[in-house]
Amino acid sequence: MRVTRLCAAGFRNLSETDIRPTDGVNLFCGANAQGKTNILEALWLFTGGRSFRGAKDAEMIGFGCEKASLSMEFFAAEREQKATVTVAPRRTATLNGVELGPATKLAGRFCGIVFSPTHLSLIKDGPDGRRRFLDAAYCQLRPTYTNTLAAYTRTLTQRNALLREVKQGAVAGADELLAVFDAQLAAAGARLLRVRGAYLSHIAPMAAAIYDGLSRKQETLELQYLPSGDLPWNAAVEDVQGALEEALLRARAADIAAGFTTVGPHRDDFDVAINGLSARVYGSQGQQRSAVLALKLAEAEALREVTEEAPVALLDDVMSELDEWRQDYLLNHLTDVQVFITCCEPSSVMRMAGGARFRVEGGKILTE
Repeated sequence: MRVTRLCAAGFRNLSETDIRPTDGVNLFCGANAQGKTNILEALWLFTGGRSFRGAKDAEMIGFGCEKASLSMEFFAAEREQKATVTVAPRRTATLNGVELGPATKLAGRFCGIVFSPTHLSLIKDGPDGRRRFLDAAYCQLRPTYTNTLAAYTRTLTQRNALLREVKQGAVAGADELLAVFDAQLAAAGARLLRVRGAYLSHIAPMAAAIYDGLSRKQETLELQYLPSGDLPWNAAVEDVQGALEEALLRARAADIAAGFTTVGPHRDDFDVAINGLSARVYGSQGQQRSAVLALKLAEAEALREVTEEAPVALLDDVMSELDEWRQDYLLNHLTDVQVFITCCEPSSVMRMAGGARFRVEGGKILTE
């Protein structure tokens, strides 16, 4: 999978833009606030996802513009294709001349992975971000997984509401109602547990190999799934479901006292260790950044296995706090994948052996 052309008008601060990237590494260099990240954000929208910067749709429309228009030509599924995304202020899309309606319907047609400095929260912050990483990554592999996520979230919300009511006073038939919710939550939760555990176990050796290259084989990376309540995620689905339902029953009194559900996949986590030590507690800034990069590039490899096409890699401000070797690995040793990288340091351009270089100044994209 590769992008052959990107055009933009009225998007963020970008001027009328027409980029024809190379199949390899494409490096966008410039000072801060010139528009480098906007290019990656525009490309990401063609995956069907929302802005990876957390921006609302209307915020992506350029100042004084009524709408933002994006057009991309790309090669996927063994043929040339063309997609458009219009933000006015909601995102709509077309694919090969066919109106799709909401831009979310582009999901699965064009695949990418993205790294931005905010993704360092995968290491630095609590487990919420790590769960979102697993869920979002697997949704690209199997879009129907969103139905399981929605079912679990809906049932969890209903169970928590009932728990709060019970905590505040008597509710007729509370035990029977909770038993119903427990069964529904366990059914959806068992699928979440198995998917997350299996996915992390699958990408763990890929991430370890990538980190091996980044660190010149000086460091090791290990990933371990930590299901809530130490549930047996890798057992048969009916056994996982039964174990989760039993755990919910055991925790019922504690849940009523707390007013929320204290056990289940909504409290899962996974551990990232470098040389056997917690990356969050003991990792340097460069090690933490390398670990997240390894996770993201392993996500790309897993996508390649399923789709038989490598997704596009979008790496924003990735060079910061990486030593020269790690920068060299990203610039010159990523093969069989189209990469878009932004950076501020002109020295990075000098270390790049091939690919294409672009300079970004005040929203203008200049080829070097």
